[in-house]
Amino acid sequence: MVELEFGGLPLRLLPQRAAFLPTERTLLIADAHIGKAGSFRSLGVPVPSGTTAQTLAVLDALIGVTGVARIVFLGDLLHSARGRAAATLDAVAQWRARHGRLALTLVRGNHDRHAGDPPAGWGVEVVDEPLRIGALALAHHPGPVEGAQVLAGHLHPCVVVGGRARERLRLPCFHFGAGVGVLPAFGAFTGMHAVRPGPGDRVFAIAGDSVREVGA
Repeated sequence: MVELEFGGLPLRLLPQRAAFLPTERTLLIADAHIGKAGSFRSLGVPVPSGTTAQTLAVLDALIGVTGVARIVFLGDLLHSARGRAAATLDAVAQWRARHGRLALTLVRGNHDRHAGDPPAGWGVEVVDEPLRIGALALAHHPGPVEGAQVLAGHLHPCVVVGGRARERLRLPCFHFGAGVGVLPAFGAFTGMHAVRPGPGDRVFAIAGDSVREVGA
C-alpha cells in the first residue's frame, strides 16, 4: 500500500487495483467490467468463466480489510447489454444482499451508457461525471475539472518494466499526471494499455501484493 495526498485528501493505493479514501471511508473502483467474459462467450469466443465470482471475491476482501461505508465505481461497472446474463446478475445480487448497508455509487462510463444502469435491486446510486468530494472530482474519463483534482479510470493503465524484450513485464499501475490520476482496471478480465509518463508524472506499479513507485 502507498499513501499520498490528492484533492486535499489522503489517498491509499491498494495492490488489489483499487484506491481508498480513509477519511471518507470510501473505496474507489474503476472499470470492473462485470459480464465481459460472458459477453465474449455469447459471441462464441472461448474465454474463461468465473471472472465475475473472482471480481466479487476481491471486493469482499477489500470490504473486510478497509471497513468501508461506501464504494464509488468510476465507470464501466457493467461491460455490455450482452453481458447481462441471468447468472451474472444473480451473482451480483447475492453479493449485494450480503452488503446491504454499504452505499454504492456509479459514476457512468462509456460502457455503462450501452449496458444500461444496474438493476434497481442492486441499490446503486447512478450519477454523471464528475462526482465532487470537496476539491476531488471522481470521473470515468480522465480530463481536467476546473478547481479540482480528478481521479478516473477508462484507460486501464499499465507500465512496462524490465530490460530485454523477452524479460519485460506489463504491470497494472496508478498514473498521476497534472491534476489527474488514473486507476488501473479492477475487473478480472480486462486488458491493459501501457502509459507514457510525462515530465513530473508519478507512476505506481502493482506487483503481486505490493504497490511501488517506478521511474518515468
